[in-house]
Amino acid sequence: MSISGKENQAIIGRDLINDVEAILNVPMIDPNEIEHVVKNNADTIFTWDYTLARPALRKLYEKAKVGQWNGSTDLAWETEVDVEKTIAADQAVIGSGIDPAWYAGTKVALWGDKEWLEFGIQGRKWMLSQFLHGEQGALICTAKIAETVPWYDAKLYASTQVVDEARHVEVFARYLDEKLEGGYQVNAHLGMLLDDIVADSRWDFTYLGMQIMVEGLALAAFGFLHQLTCEPLLKKLLRYVMSDEARHVAFGVLSLKEVYDGMTDKEMMDRQEFAYEASIRMRDRFLQQEVWEYMGVDPKTVIPLILNDPTRTMFQQMLFSKIVPNCKKLGLLDRNDKWLRRRYEEMGVIQFEDWDNTGDDYLKFELGAEVPVPAH
Repeated sequence: MSISGKENQAIIGRDLINDVEAILNVPMIDPNEIEHVVKNNADTIFTWDYTLARPALRKLYEKAKVGQWNGSTDLAWETEVDVEKTIAADQAVIGSGIDPAWYAGTKVALWGDKEWLEFGIQGRKWMLSQFLHGEQGALICTAKIAETVPWYDAKLYASTQVVDEARHVEVFARYLDEKLEGGYQVNAHLGMLLDDIVADSRWDFTYLGMQIMVEGLALAAFGFLHQLTCEPLLKKLLRYVMSDEARHVAFGVLSLKEVYDGMTDKEMMDRQEFAYEASIRMRDRFLQQEVWEYMGVDPKTVIPLILNDPTRTMFQQMLFSKIVPNCKKLGLLDRNDKWLRRRYEEMGVIQFEDWDNTGDDYLKFELGAEVPVPAH
């Protein structure tokens, strides 16, 4: 085993990031599970210093107070959603998300229009379900941040994000229930990451795992789906959520920049390894194992192909378009002999390092602004 393999084994539980057998050996979540308990090891911190020492965080807090929206009244829930027509239209824009020719020799190669449409419908249900579960993770983590962060300004902002995340859980759950007739259980890889974020006792790990990694990927994924879909209710729902999410990621960038600038190499190495682990877990989650099984396809026959499918690879890489520049701004890419940079090079996502970071561009996502398209 190479040194890199040893590091991977210690961090992500396997030598190679594309070890399909190891990825699929992670047991799926029981779809009948209703309650999941995670031990929270963090201390609750009171602060008696009420001075406004961090004006950038106070600016975010003021933006959050005037940026509130009501999921019940601001969205047109009476909109009729023809799921088959919606997915067919979206597939006409970009295809199914994978190149059928890439899957010659598998069951997928025999699919006709009916199967591809059903795959698209299930994929949409699955994607929105993972958004929903991730938003509940954000709700829990932001409540934890309000308890554990030692700064007054950060506690104030975190309190507004708790309200935001409750609203996001509400609207995604309602859309899945009323328009898509239900969804999927939490993906095992996302579940593992959420457990790790909640269980860690260090307050900045909650920020890094949720605000930078999970929310950063979500902002990119929401933007992708918002550009793609023509379904008006979902499009507006995503636009509202994105206006909040950009502030949330900026909250993480602004808070952690101050902390990480003063950390030792050893302390930063812990954070770099955690960012890498989170990146791999989130990439693994988008392999959609549950959808393939629903479609009667053995994931072991298609996931090796997915990992090398140029169409799919481009989509997965774009999901890191917010994470990589934010990690660069935080100093995570190049500390410790460029350790995280080399991992992101291996993952094929380093090309985003000089794109806009969310600490600077969150105002572009405010309600009323034109939604920014991915740009350098």
